[in-house]
Amino acid sequence: MAFEKVRPRKVTAIAAEQVVEAIQRGDYPVGSKLPSEFELAEQMGVSRPSIREALSALQAMEIIESRPGSGNFVLRLPTSSEEQDTVLLIESEAGCREVMEARQTLEPPVAALVAANRVPGVIEDLRSILDEMRTCAAKDEFEAYIDADKRFHIALANAAGNSLVTASLTPLLDTMEQKVYREFTRQYYLKDGTDLAHVVDLHSEILEAIVQGDSETAFSRMVEHWTRMREIWEA
Repeated sequence: MAFEKVRPRKVTAIAAEQVVEAIQRGDYPVGSKLPSEFELAEQMGVSRPSIREALSALQAMEIIESRPGSGNFVLRLPTSSEEQDTVLLIESEAGCREVMEARQTLEPPVAALVAANRVPGVIEDLRSILDEMRTCAAKDEFEAYIDADKRFHIALANAAGNSLVTASLTPLLDTMEQKVYREFTRQYYLKDGTDLAHVVDLHSEILEAIVQGDSETAFSRMVEHWTRMREIWEA
């Protein structure tokens, strides 16, 4: 007899699966509103961050949509294969909490190191990318903004002047391309132009600290960036 390997499953994947099954059963027809994050978390006995990540996956799959101030609504009836695709998407990507924890741990000391080194050409590159981020924020262009944001952090990692730092951070920064993480960022952290502008200001303060050679401030502003995102995640 053949047996399958037993693997642990993410709580987020199980939560997303339950929402999809409820939609397939007709509990929530196309166009109807899903229960609130709080209600879903209570009914499933999981945390609200887990529900947020599950809903972000369903939004990435275009099964539901978020309407600011109104809630989450069913866009279409998912097929059984799409149910599995949603689960596989969540299981194959790093969790949002993992990404935030890793970046909050690793990026502040890198910012401090770059401030200590202050390589002139690098500062010019960072300033150019920051200007692009500000332009995208003013136009509320999320996709273009997040692409520029990634280039800013990659440039920052390269500016450390340490190949091991760059090699360590590059895979982590590549998580910005993950569908669930990107959708979570869009729906909760960078909801509109105001949020985008605020985060651009934080990046500007990091860059200014680097220009001034102020490692302590560069470190603390990068911590603030990730602390704010974690607070929104955990709210």
